[in-house]
Amino acid sequence: MSSAPQGHVVARIGKAHGLRGEVTVETRTDDPERRFRPGVTFGTVARTGSGVPRSLTLATARLHRTIWLLSFDGIPDRTGAEGLRDTLLTVSAADAATGEGADDADDEGWYEEDLVGLEVVTADGDLVGTVTGLELGPQDRLVVAVEGGVVRIPFVEEIVPEIDEDTRRVVVAPPAGLLELVEDE
Repeated sequence: MSSAPQGHVVARIGKAHGLRGEVTVETRTDDPERRFRPGVTFGTVARTGSGVPRSLTLATARLHRTIWLLSFDGIPDRTGAEGLRDTLLTVSAADAATGEGADDADDEGWYEEDLVGLEVVTADGDLVGTVTGLELGPQDRLVVAVEGGVVRIPFVEEIVPEIDEDTRRVVVAPPAGLLELVEDE
């Protein structure tokens, strides 16, 4: 990628779909119906030299089975769509807060960039590791670096009851055996 994302990442563009410039996206927002509205302009983060414009304006958005398909102004065909692969779509923090295709300002959701780097501890205060990512999907999961690899912790209130930005800590109450499911990095 060319640089760190400016603003909040709301999606990563995947492969081209069909012949008319549509792309699949991996959503990184909990309200894609409101975020993906035609006319919304997203910032982009792409590989240096890729030719991807600094911003893309959404032309169409539709849900196909469980995958969002988006098309953008100025990207009329599959060739153009293929050039967008792995591009991150971003919105500014101001747009996220004011609702420009965004979640409500009082939403209790978390952005990946807010969580990465936070220390993860148990309710007893035992150190588990450090948050390195957030995987969004049917079941959102915190990716936590632990000794020997990573653990994926379901990001639900029962298992992650507290996030304290002041102390930069995530408190977890994992079910028995969850923290032993260490995967290679």
